[in-house]
Amino acid sequence: MEKIQSDKKLSENSQKYSLSDDCINHRMIQFNDVFVVYRRDNSQTAKNYITGLITCEKGHANMERMVEEVEGSNYPAYHHFISHSKWDHEELISRIAIDASQIMEANKKATQLPTGYIIDESAHLKKGKASIGVANQYAGVAGKVDNCQVAVYSSLVNDTRATIINESIFLPKSWINDKKRCDKAKIPESARTYKTKPELALDMIDRNVADGVKFDWIGGDGLYGHNFELTKGLDQRGLLYVLDVHKDEKIYLEEPQIIIPVATKARGRRPTKLQALGVPSLRLDQYIKTLNQADWTEEKVRKTAKGWLKLQVHTKQVWVWNGKEEQARRRIAVITRTVEKRPKVKYSFSNAQKDQYTNKEFAYFQVQRYWVERTFDDSKNELGMSDYQIRNWIGWHHHQSLVMLAGIFLLKEKIEKQTEYPLMSTRDARILLIFELFGTKEQYQKRINQMKIRHMQRQSDIDRYYRYEELWE
Repeated sequence: MEKIQSDKKLSENSQKYSLSDDCINHRMIQFNDVFVVYRRDNSQTAKNYITGLITCEKGHANMERMVEEVEGSNYPAYHHFISHSKWDHEELISRIAIDASQIMEANKKATQLPTGYIIDESAHLKKGKASIGVANQYAGVAGKVDNCQVAVYSSLVNDTRATIINESIFLPKSWINDKKRCDKAKIPESARTYKTKPELALDMIDRNVADGVKFDWIGGDGLYGHNFELTKGLDQRGLLYVLDVHKDEKIYLEEPQIIIPVATKARGRRPTKLQALGVPSLRLDQYIKTLNQADWTEEKVRKTAKGWLKLQVHTKQVWVWNGKEEQARRRIAVITRTVEKRPKVKYSFSNAQKDQYTNKEFAYFQVQRYWVERTFDDSKNELGMSDYQIRNWIGWHHHQSLVMLAGIFLLKEKIEKQTEYPLMSTRDARILLIFELFGTKEQYQKRINQMKIRHMQRQSDIDRYYRYEELWE
């Protein structure tokens, strides 16, 4: 909070803004009972912790800094609340998901756009070997293999609204196979079975569906689209997906015959493995070379701050086979490429029916994965998602669930003010909330005026892009 608190440290020699902390108290009401353990009510500590997540700047949203920033808080209370208290983070996450689902349903009515359930993993860089799940593994945030924790997250997305609703930490085999390490981190016995990230994602989907979370399709990157067990599981559950796949994914343009070939020689070993016969397979990046310009449609997929996102889109019914099943599975291949000299190509598979959606709709499903990256950016930059100093199982989940709760609070702030401030970002909402909590009315109004000027400039730039497009159409 160094830069923000330069306004004479906000609370010094000034009366608190009249809204005070009523905004957080109001948002907390429906969740307060989650933090009651036996006869102990931890809701005030929960509110203080969320206040700390919101007010502390990136890199400083840990318990030590929260004690400095949040009046009435203390380190022992935070430490017990996060690392030892028995309040139910699973119940909290379920309620967050239902709350988010209701928000997206309301937004869906307004936008007439479908809601996506987007799965993706994110890494948290850490030192040492004691933090739960930490290992030398690929960290997307660093773009390389590094010492980190990795977790799978899911977000609900409708138009430009997005928020994280579930999480599951990935435990490498080096952890699962080390009982002492698991004991020290207090990992429950039920969680000591190795699961891949796609398996964790499917478990999360099942929990959210069971809770009544509503969405129209499931999205994710190539790690999930390539995983046959996940896509098979979604088929079995009757859930629509549009998942990215890698360019070397193999397809069949007609349904192949899956059989064990008849032996052609009297001697020798008889064939025992299934084979795909009748039609050859093609890699996706080979298939795209067979297409003509007429095979593509150009679509305005969604509005951005720099004009319409325009993509060339091709869809094709294909079949895929994992080398094990007795029948290939039908898929819709969704291929998009940007309209530029060196186009960027993206591939996806969907289990939708042929002609169930238009090219524009398929492309929209594909590009909405962008918003999960925004939820990660907002959670890490504005809400301390990676700033924790926690090692054990329950502490990690407690922190992550409270970050998610703070995230949905800020989403609600943006929605409530969208008529007056349609361009409000998560950072805008966070800074205004800080001044509601700690500033004077004059300081709050100063920040409002600064935001209005930024938004006017931004809106002017946006309008300029769209006017330019209209001139060339």
